[in-house]
Amino acid sequence: MDCRDKPDRAGIPEAESWHGRIGPPSRSPEGTPSDAGRGAMSIEEKIAGIHDPDLRAEIEAARGGFLFAQIVEHVLHRQRERDAQAALLGEEESRRAGLSRDQRRRDAVRLVIESEPALPSSLQHIHSVLALCGLPYRDPGPVREFTRTYGRNSLSLIAGRIKDPETGAFAPQGLPYGPKARLVLLHLCTEAVRQRSPTVKVAETLSGFMREMGFAVTGGERGTIRQFKEQLNRLAACSMQIGLWDGRDSATTLNVPPFRSLELWRPRAGEGDDEAGRTVRFDPEFYETLIRHALPVDVRAARAFSGSARKLDLLFWTGYRLRSLQRPLRLTWTNLHAQFGAENASIRSFRQAFKADLAHLREVFPRLPLVLDDGGLTLHPADPGALLVPPRPAGRGTRIRRQGT
Repeated sequence: MDCRDKPDRAGIPEAESWHGRIGPPSRSPEGTPSDAGRGAMSIEEKIAGIHDPDLRAEIEAARGGFLFAQIVEHVLHRQRERDAQAALLGEEESRRAGLSRDQRRRDAVRLVIESEPALPSSLQHIHSVLALCGLPYRDPGPVREFTRTYGRNSLSLIAGRIKDPETGAFAPQGLPYGPKARLVLLHLCTEAVRQRSPTVKVAETLSGFMREMGFAVTGGERGTIRQFKEQLNRLAACSMQIGLWDGRDSATTLNVPPFRSLELWRPRAGEGDDEAGRTVRFDPEFYETLIRHALPVDVRAARAFSGSARKLDLLFWTGYRLRSLQRPLRLTWTNLHAQFGAENASIRSFRQAFKADLAHLREVFPRLPLVLDDGGLTLHPADPGALLVPPRPAGRGTRIRRQGT
């Protein structure tokens, strides 16, 4: 039998053929082909390069056996692969050591996202309308109305009132704003989709969601629970309108209140104010369109940007566009300022802030098909997986405009 047909006891095939050589190969004292005369490392030199205890144990177990030289070659190759991986990890740790705390957090999210595919349990949902129409970024104070125009379309928010369960007063609420208002909407839309119900009992799910987003769950006058519930009250009380214009001679105004009702009740004896109950019921039409057109959002990405309203808006907006984009979408800096620049009075200051926010988004999603230049932004069609968003089901195409948002 040819020696090439003989497997060694470790199941490693003969690594070298003698075909074409003149004369039989020389043999080493171990009974294996010798490297002498070829300028190659000796077996003992190769063994000296193997330092991991488990690999050394494999060598010692095979010593003196058939095909020992080939086993040494195989184990040395595994050792070198391990050493190369360790060197890469060392470089990675050195790189991360030079990052800021926020950069390290985004980098950690990127590593998790790249190594662990999104599961259904890691997907949350938001209404596609809310992915396009952003709330105020900062507290508007006593202002009762907020209007923003996106290309040909407009959003109008009017602050409302809620009935206080303790005093019976019809208490005015401010306008919803900031990242917490967006996260509350994300949470409530997710629960409605998950439960397949327009009614969501907030107290049963809010604390867990806050922890998932990286917030400490604290009570009291300045606690995070109160901050989130305040945004919930503002959202439930406000009215929302969207105006659509065809650019010529036709316009449509839509009343799109997210919620039909908000039920509040006082905490029971012995409970703190933060234990007060809340149940929200989505507007029937809003709920039906949510179920049909919910935009998936990876919870890990939402957590990475949970402290920034504009980054959350960028995440939602880009995810929505990637699901339906069939040709490049071009937006000028004027368009971008109208969509994302509410807190920047000038386009110049907005450009600096927007570039930084987009760079942070790219740190987590390096495959984003976004190109930023002196004229504005171009979003190219791409696999929605670049943002961990499942593709839109077939038959739900959306017409794309050059400078729409």
